[in-house]
Amino acid sequence: MVMEDNESCSSRVVESTAVNSRHQRMKLEVYNEVLWRLKDSGNKEAKEADFDDELWAHFNRLPTRYALDVNVERAEDVLTHKRLLLEAHDPANRPVFDVRLVQVSPASNVHTDDSIHSSSPKKEVVQSIHPPPAFGSSPNLEALALEANKNVQDGDSATNACAKFSRPMHEITFSTDDKPKLLSQLTSLLAEIGLNIQEAHAFSTVDGYSLDVFVVDGWPFEETEQLRTAVAKEVLKIENQSWPNQIASSLDVNQQTPMKCETDHLTIPNDGTDVWEIDPQQLKFECKVASGSYGDLYKGTYCSQEVAIKVLKAERVNAEMQREFAQEVYIMRKVRHKNVVQFIGACTKPPSLCIVTEYMSGGSVYDYLHKQRGTFKLPSLLKVAIDISKGMNYLHQNNIIHRDLKAANLLMDENEVVKVADFGVARVKAQSGVMTAETGTYRWMAPEVIEHKPYDHKADIFSFAIVLWELLTGKIPYEYLTPLQAAVGVVQKGLRPTIPKNTLPKLTELLERCWQQDPTLRPDFTEIIAILQQITKEVGDDGDDRRKTGGFLSVLRRGHH
Repeated sequence: MVMEDNESCSSRVVESTAVNSRHQRMKLEVYNEVLWRLKDSGNKEAKEADFDDELWAHFNRLPTRYALDVNVERAEDVLTHKRLLLEAHDPANRPVFDVRLVQVSPASNVHTDDSIHSSSPKKEVVQSIHPPPAFGSSPNLEALALEANKNVQDGDSATNACAKFSRPMHEITFSTDDKPKLLSQLTSLLAEIGLNIQEAHAFSTVDGYSLDVFVVDGWPFEETEQLRTAVAKEVLKIENQSWPNQIASSLDVNQQTPMKCETDHLTIPNDGTDVWEIDPQQLKFECKVASGSYGDLYKGTYCSQEVAIKVLKAERVNAEMQREFAQEVYIMRKVRHKNVVQFIGACTKPPSLCIVTEYMSGGSVYDYLHKQRGTFKLPSLLKVAIDISKGMNYLHQNNIIHRDLKAANLLMDENEVVKVADFGVARVKAQSGVMTAETGTYRWMAPEVIEHKPYDHKADIFSFAIVLWELLTGKIPYEYLTPLQAAVGVVQKGLRPTIPKNTLPKLTELLERCWQQDPTLRPDFTEIIAILQQITKEVGDDGDDRRKTGGFLSVLRRGHH
């Protein structure tokens, strides 16, 4: 997050432009292939005058990933997606869905990254009597097939594996208006019917709609009408609840007044102990540091102090966003700890909703690892892990569950102190001791949260384990899977990142304890801090050498002088 990186910024822009250009060419290839197949097959819709333009508009409203992933041999599936998205425009229809029988056959060879079409014939593949999924046999499903081959070693294992993974499954495709927690609701809906998600593809259109495709098993019949009826019943239940936010308000009612979301002024619970409302006129914006779907982050000053300013995009502010914003302010103004980013104030008068915190010049741990390609030597790694644990321990002792702990939400200051940040989805622990519903980011999310089961502060322990693995490896968790595929693997297959062989045995043991499937078996942060401090003593503190070389932040600084 260092601002002087003009040269590397411009080189990234050139590289990004080249990639975008290549992807656009690949999208055009897929479009032409699908168009040709539909016209060649005599498809009635494809003969209409405006069809070419309508099909191109369909590809353009979806991300490039859609074109690169879709199975061009199943060109008619593209028409189904186009139809569902069109029907979803009518609020009375939402969500619209389609159910069909598909068959996944294990592939004998794996596609390369540059492959667009799946038109080349595969050898030694069991002939399917049902069509394949809309997105072909993806690496995730192929991995499951390979796993089956490994697990069935005796006798005619290949036959057994093929029988298992060429069995019919169902593909369920949903389309509705895009909204937060939508995937949570859809995956929960499928779970209610008793279906297991084996593959998932989620796309958002540029005009605010979603296309979510799930390959599922668990339905005992090779038919679709009964399954369609079952899905329709679950959809009706959700419609009756108006697709609610499943996260119940879990604030301590004894310590606050009710939150109100009003059009002219957003009221934050106030117990009179501090004054934090900031006049926007006193904020000076210097430069944009980061941008997301719902807001932008700026570096700036407030009363001559360097600050970070998180501004919500006015066009995205709705009642749900206001609630989350109010929750974040409510929590941040309560916390004071050297390993938690310091809250300075907030502007709470729509449309200028923003949160002002201390500016962390070192940027995020995520950027350091994955953009700067930095690495942590063991003493530095342990120091970072202890910093995170102390900040999280403080939050847990104050009954605050972060719920979105990941490297991107861990920031570094000029003194190499790591602090926990971003409380957009944090919550004060419910009095019942349990909370429900999906939140956070799939790659770091605990299985009980993914499954919409009741959970507590131990969900943060799981996420910490994934962060610790990131610090050790410098890699993105499950980088070979989409976030949703990773979530399915974590819950249904017990998937965890592979721990490097040269990892200290005590660190390996800590990781394995922290990401246990059963939350009650995970340690708390008080114990984690003690373990990390003990490992630090045993390793020996060569911190003096680290300070002489400028520490891990020097990697960032040396690149800018």
